[in-house]
Amino acid sequence: MSRLPPHPPLAQHYGSEAAREPFVRTLFDRGAPSYDQIDAVFSFGTGPRYRREALMRSGLAPGQRMLDVAIGTGLVAREALRILGRAEDLVGLDVSPGMLREARSLGLPLVQAKAEAIPLADASMDLVTVGYALRHFADLGAAFAEFRRVLRPGGGVLLLEIDHPESAFGQAALRFYLGHVVPSLSRWLGGGRDARRMMRYFWDTIDACVPAAAIEEALAGAGFTEVRCEIQLGIFRAYRAKAPLAA
Repeated sequence: MSRLPPHPPLAQHYGSEAAREPFVRTLFDRGAPSYDQIDAVFSFGTGPRYRREALMRSGLAPGQRMLDVAIGTGLVAREALRILGRAEDLVGLDVSPGMLREARSLGLPLVQAKAEAIPLADASMDLVTVGYALRHFADLGAAFAEFRRVLRPGGGVLLLEIDHPESAFGQAALRFYLGHVVPSLSRWLGGGRDARRMMRYFWDTIDACVPAAAIEEALAGAGFTEVRCEIQLGIFRAYRAKAPLAA
């Protein structure tokens, strides 16, 4: 499978593809302490409900095992715990030590690793999730291949993302809000320059991200079936796919 970065190198943030990973890790290490507060403003308080409903629509149920890739501070994992009931049934993975420190309060197993090299056994998970972090991977194809490897036959993938709305007005409004308002608010909320830079990067990756069709094609290319994308409010995308029942 050919390599598929989620977006080209962003010269305004880092100079080359090789610089992407250390830049992202440092950026989120520094922004981690203020991330939850920023998310509450960005999502208008609806984030927990949306994440929980998305997990339930993906079939997550007690007794299953879930891997939350790019767990961050645990925003998706927190809602998964409400469904699963047991912390030992959920594993969180992230490249950022700062984000993992924030997620420790959840009391679940945490692993510092990349999505493209997951240190877990084959066929050990029922659901793999990524919450608004797909744009920070180095290679979507390699990550999706790893997701399929760790999933049991029939297991599922849930990828939550943000994309441009269809209308020109909607695109302009989203650009103004995520590109200017949210970064400024992030700094005023106590996160300082690090939080502002993190949220500016958040928007720039959305703006430069590969189209939805490329993400769906990469999932299919990794061997997933039943690939589909659900859109809410014109910008929130939930990609779902299934690992084949038989090899």
